[in-house]
Formats: sequence, C-alpha cells, structure tokens
Amino acid sequence: MPTSRETTASCDNVWEVLADGWTYATWVVGASRIRAVDEKWPAEGSKIHHSVGVWPAVLSDETRAVGMHEGRELQLEARALPFGKAHITLRLHPQASGCTIEMIEHASSMPASIVPDSVQHLLVHPRNSEALRRLALLAEKRNG
Repeated sequence: MPTSRETTASCDNVWEVLADGWTYATWVVGASRIRAVDEKWPAEGSKIHHSVGVWPAVLSDETRAVGMHEGRELQLEARALPFGKAHITLRLHPQASGCTIEMIEHASSMPASIVPDSVQHLLVHPRNSEALRRLALLAEKRNG
C-alpha cells in the first residue's frame, strides 16, 4: 500500500532532491546525518552512508539504490537495524501542475518481514507521510 503526496513541484524538481544524496537526512525521518554519498548516486548499486538515531545513540547505516528509472522511480534497500532491511520504492507521477510522489515500503528481511503487509503499512505510514512532506517542501523550494 503506497503513501502518497501531491506537490506543486515538478517531477524534475523532486528528482533533483532524490538524486542529491546529501539531502537524504533532510527529508528521511530517522536519518540524522550523512557521512558519505557514492559519486554515482543514485545509480544502481550506489550507496548513501548515513547515521540514524539521536546522539549519543547514533548508529552508522547505509541505504543502497537497487534500481531506478531516471526522473520517475527510485528503488532503495534501507537497513533498519535491528529490524532488518526494507525495500522502498519512490515513484513520481506528473500532474497538470506538479506531481504526485508515491512511497511504498516493505520489510525485506527477518524479523519484520513476518509482519503482514497491511500492518507494516500502518506502522510506517506516519513516518513516510512526514518524509514525503519534507521531500515535497525541498522540491517546491527548488521549483522557485
């Protein structure tokens, strides 16, 4: 089940934010800082090396791009220790004035993957809604 948000920003403006790995901690809820971004981000296999949590309980983590259709879709594998990994798909749908951003997240490893998809969606929906709100605001700022 997707979480979605309408924005006045164009798909290109949203993609600019997604393609700038250094903005990741600005819009991803829970990411606290960026340590490094692979030069080829968001090409398949590239990574964002980030930290999660609040100091002093900060963990080093990473998110890997596992697929993309430039300007329209980005697929990520995010580690969420100690809960395992999640597969996240971000899709951009053009609208007459702006676009719709869609986020789909599924646990892809144990132990969270045994939780039914409908329950997973209920658990991540508030966080993903906030992430999309932040992403849209950053993109709208670029929209000028």
